[in-house]
Amino acid sequence: LSPQLRKEYGANVVPAFPPKKIFTLTPAEVEQRREQLEKYMQAVRQDPTLGGSETFNSFLRKAQQETQQIPTEEVVLEVLLSNGQKVKVTILTSDQTEDVLEAVASKLDLPDDLVGYFSLFLVRETKDGAFSFVRKLQEFELPYVSVTSLHNPEFRIILRKSYWDSSYDDDVMEHRVGLNLLYAQTVSDIEHGWILVNKEQHRQLKSLQEKVSKKEFIRLAQTLKYYGYLKFDPCVTDFPEKGCHVIVSAGNNELNFQVRLPSEQIKEGSFKVTRMRCWRVTSSVPMSNGPSGSSPGKSEVKLELAFEYLMSKDRLQWVTITSPQAIMLSICLQSMVDELMVKKSGGSIRKMFRRRVNGALRRSDSQQAVKSPPLLDSPDASREPMAKLSSKLTSVSLRGISHSSSANDVGANDFHGNYAFEGIGDEDL
Repeated sequence: LSPQLRKEYGANVVPAFPPKKIFTLTPAEVEQRREQLEKYMQAVRQDPTLGGSETFNSFLRKAQQETQQIPTEEVVLEVLLSNGQKVKVTILTSDQTEDVLEAVASKLDLPDDLVGYFSLFLVRETKDGAFSFVRKLQEFELPYVSVTSLHNPEFRIILRKSYWDSSYDDDVMEHRVGLNLLYAQTVSDIEHGWILVNKEQHRQLKSLQEKVSKKEFIRLAQTLKYYGYLKFDPCVTDFPEKGCHVIVSAGNNELNFQVRLPSEQIKEGSFKVTRMRCWRVTSSVPMSNGPSGSSPGKSEVKLELAFEYLMSKDRLQWVTITSPQAIMLSICLQSMVDELMVKKSGGSIRKMFRRRVNGALRRSDSQQAVKSPPLLDSPDASREPMAKLSSKLTSVSLRGISHSSSANDVGANDFHGNYAFEGIGDEDL
């Protein structure tokens, strides 16, 4: 395959593939090869030319199965909905993401022209019942292999909407199943504190739930802070200074930062994707002879997302996020750009899925209904401090703080893209 790909795409484009071993692999070697393949797939995903190659994707699908020594056979795969409901679909172990997505949509009776509004995500369930995003499953992945190869029941596959512009909610809400899925996700995001709600808004939402006014519920939720955002685990950034702890959220064509400065002061700001000139994901393994006190044993790979940002009309600066979710962040940025380009060209994200040439989908005889989530609980004591903290964050003014005259120093009033870039058009990028 490698010579074929190099001939097709050029020697410099194709990364080196993890070599095979002649003999039967030990469990440790299987895990090592799985990790190598995982990194390789992530590297490929960063190159849109390779990511869209059927030759390459077909090869990757076979490599995933071979690495885990999983034969092609019919299996039952469990996919979660946002309300915790489990959808069991009969698929082949060799089915790629699009096949599995179609099977779930079929089981739920979601129309073909709405399937493109949803995606499958690999997540890790946390102790409090929430989940942490590992990544959006890519076209060339085999979801069954991806989740079973991790050998950990905490890893699950979940169905969520995959667009950023809330105006697309109107398309999804046209159909009963689309409305139910969107409603369940909105309730879940509010319960997990991803969407910020004050007591009065909470009372209004609960009243709409009791009336089963799902569309009105979503319409109100659309007006709330962080509606439609994906929230990531706490991580570290070098902005506005090195070593700052940050909670990153992606949505509304931006990365939102809630930063705790070394002084314990909290700042909030946003970086618009239209102001990012480029970004990259890098990985590194700490040196084994690192500083004293470093934990012995297996070295953990460190992932970083760095983007070059237009801080002012004539100044670009790199901002780095160090997070195990760097790949997922990069995929979010790319999908935001893709969606903006589709919108700019007057296109639509509606996607009619083509049926597989070799046989129709294994459709289930019984469709599965999306159950309504339970009524919103009153904000509990543990969440109340977070709500208060968040309301303080939104009121922090980033203006009026003294700004260093040095071009290398980052002033606090450069922090929030919505304020720092008024009057700068995208033609300046």
